[in-house]
Amino acid sequence: MKIRDIMTRQVEVVRPDDTIRSAARKMDQFNVGMLPVCDGQTLVGVLTDRDITVRATSAGLAPDQCKVSEVMTAEPRYCYEDDAVIEVTRLMGDLQIRRVPVVDANDRLTGIVALGDLATDAKDDAAVGDALDRISTPSEPDRT
Repeated sequence: MKIRDIMTRQVEVVRPDDTIRSAARKMDQFNVGMLPVCDGQTLVGVLTDRDITVRATSAGLAPDQCKVSEVMTAEPRYCYEDDAVIEVTRLMGDLQIRRVPVVDANDRLTGIVALGDLATDAKDDAAVGDALDRISTPSEPDRT
């Protein structure tokens, strides 16, 4: 089974020059915790609700002045439409990530695959369970 078979195709995005307030509103409107950041159709980053909280709010950045590009995760992990579901499942488990943008052969954003897509549509229950287990394992704080 390929990622194209289970991914979500209708994906809301934000631009790097959008404010984090407008991005947060979009997250609220669509009930999502991550938005791909695109310059045109090219994926340039991802913005999570955690990025907004940890990189902007905790630093006291003004939501109407702070741009998405200032707090987004640049160079995000992504996969291709024709990648095998089992490989992307392993990647998500290894990296402890719940969502992965999907691009086509021309590196244009075409969708997103989330843990929920794997849980409801993937056929390898053992692999999905293993990925969920690894994603859910608490990580150590990055502070010393």
